[in-house]
Amino acid sequence: QTARNFMAQGIGLCRTEHMFFEPGRLTVMREMIFADDPEDRRAALDLLLPMQRADFKELFTIMKGQPVCIRLFDPPLHEFLPTDRAGLRDLAEALDLPVSDVTRRVEALGEYNPMLGMRGVRLGITVPEIYDMQVRAIFEATIDTSRDGAAVVPEIMIPLVSAKREVEIVRTRIDAVAAAVRSERGVEFTYRLGVMAETPRACLRADEIVQHAHFMSFGTNDLTQMTYGLSRDDAGRFMSEYVRQGVFPEDPFHRLDTDGVGELLRIGAERARAGRPQVTLSICGEHGGDPESIAFCRAAGFDYVSCSPFRVPLARLAAAQLAVRDKIG
Repeated sequence: QTARNFMAQGIGLCRTEHMFFEPGRLTVMREMIFADDPEDRRAALDLLLPMQRADFKELFTIMKGQPVCIRLFDPPLHEFLPTDRAGLRDLAEALDLPVSDVTRRVEALGEYNPMLGMRGVRLGITVPEIYDMQVRAIFEATIDTSRDGAAVVPEIMIPLVSAKREVEIVRTRIDAVAAAVRSERGVEFTYRLGVMAETPRACLRADEIVQHAHFMSFGTNDLTQMTYGLSRDDAGRFMSEYVRQGVFPEDPFHRLDTDGVGELLRIGAERARAGRPQVTLSICGEHGGDPESIAFCRAAGFDYVSCSPFRVPLARLAAAQLAVRDKIG
């Protein structure tokens, strides 16, 4: 609603994982994570389905026909699990399991480098029931909201894609869920499928990846992290010294590195357009609210930028100034 009040022309990135952190939902989410087989996992996801559907209906209603891009589940599952003794004890009680069993399972789900581990599309391929539930909630909300007002064409984004085959696998399942919902409801609807390019490989192989996608959104936060081999969460320890000594002119997480990361973006945009001329290109992340980064994206041929709601006015002003500058030469 805040973004809409600031005249945003749609939602460029809805992070669905944020919908699971409320206490009531978190318990069900943890039950799903601890499920021993797909059947038990689906039983927990059936409880999350109406919650997700209600969230999407509200988003579609607020945006009144404007584009809504929903990113499927992205973070590693261990982020939803407690690590302290009290939390593990509470979880064991909620799941009616011994504390030792819960502790072992939590430790087993831990990863040495979770940002490069089983998250994003990798989770969607290995635990496909999660994405099945989410897209069903999106499609059912699409039908319900379109009945009450402006027609909704949801945009579904697959995160952390690096290979064409990943998109093929996930798209096949999404299409199957869409067919099932159309059959059950007796209502036709359409959707747009996109990918989030956050790895250097996704930029280099963009021409292949977009064969199965209507849009490609470059996640510049993670792309910067992976291009530099630099953790965004830890960079603060030395970044001010790097800027002071002129190693970097600016923190690359605040202002887009138009040389290194920018070259990957230009390559990705050129190859994506070569592979699918009508593909929609955008960037997601805090760079989308930075005037200099917006200028780069406009010059590189991107269609739109998205950023956090409170940066929308700044982004709109920067885009307007660039448009005026172009008109007056």
